[in-house]
Amino acid sequence: MESSDTTNSPPSSRSVSPPSSPASPTTPLPVVMSPCAACKILRRRCAEKCVLAPYFPPNDPIKFTTAHRVFGASNIIKFLQELPENQRADAVSSMVYEANARLRDPVYGCAGAIDQLQKQVNMLQAQLAKAQAEVFNMQCQHANIMALYCEMARSSSPPPQQFSFDDFSGRNGLRSGGDGGYCDYIDEDNSLDSFWDQLNTLGMSM
Repeated sequence: MESSDTTNSPPSSRSVSPPSSPASPTTPLPVVMSPCAACKILRRRCAEKCVLAPYFPPNDPIKFTTAHRVFGASNIIKFLQELPENQRADAVSSMVYEANARLRDPVYGCAGAIDQLQKQVNMLQAQLAKAQAEVFNMQCQHANIMALYCEMARSSSPPPQQFSFDDFSGRNGLRSGGDGGYCDYIDEDNSLDSFWDQLNTLGMSM
């Protein structure tokens, strides 16, 4: 008969600790991106590189709705994919403007708006030509008035004093009367050459 020491052995005093789990790194929370207005209206998932997202933000759904009613989503995507990125913003603005014009005027669309603007340009050009003609007429009238004023000023001024040869001879000692005539001016000490020199000097001084 075997001893019962093995069955009545005391339990071990060591306690078994639960396995420690390694510290896991904190993972950042995923950023929830709001879909663009185009994908929201089309009810589809907005991809990370959505071609419509940069030009149709979620806070402006009317922009895509207007363009979508006239051109359609597939045509808009096709137009944007065929253009370089630096021209896509202008293309979207043009499509939205043309769509608004087409909705306002289903018959003529942008052509009607262009026609109205052209009529305004023609009207303004006619007004400008009329104003320029009036300015030219006023300038001509001013020139005529100034010419008439100058002519009246010249006619009202006294005429310049005219001297006869008799006055000249009387002022300068030449006597037309008498026996000797003009030769009385020449005395015995003066020669004929000095007489002509004096006449030239008097003529230059007048």
